[in-house]
Amino acid sequence: MSLFGKVEADVEIKAPAEKFHEIISCRPHHISNVSPGIIQGCALHEGEWGNEGSVINWDYVHDGKAKVAKEIIEAIDKKNNSVTFKVIEGDLMEEYKNIKSTIQATPKGEGSLVHWTIEYEKLHENIVEPNTLLQLALDLSKDLDAHLVKA
Repeated sequence: MSLFGKVEADVEIKAPAEKFHEIISCRPHHISNVSPGIIQGCALHEGEWGNEGSVINWDYVHDGKAKVAKEIIEAIDKKNNSVTFKVIEGDLMEEYKNIKSTIQATPKGEGSLVHWTIEYEKLHENIVEPNTLLQLALDLSKDLDAHLVKA
């Protein structure tokens, strides 16, 4: 059994890919207003919003429990509406040696297709795949979409 893995999923949204990408990559601190059931808070730890290398602290609810994560923005690709976050501290580090997520929004019809990829390395083989974390990401995408379509 490998300690390395990847889970992926797509969610169709009505919002334009550029708008979705912009809030995820440049204005994540607005997400707690849009999806307070999932994201309780988001604060800039170092760097600037929307810049690679910036560090963000998240307060979120996962599997019914309040959790925290500190992430570094590894990459922002405006042309392809893609952003990669790598977790560097927090609750996920109790189960994973490495965990990073890439979110890419692709225009599709009048809306977009948002593709989430979570790549990880477990600390040991008894750790489950992060499928509930992936579901949380999809739910968050739907909350953001509802907000962006109204806006």
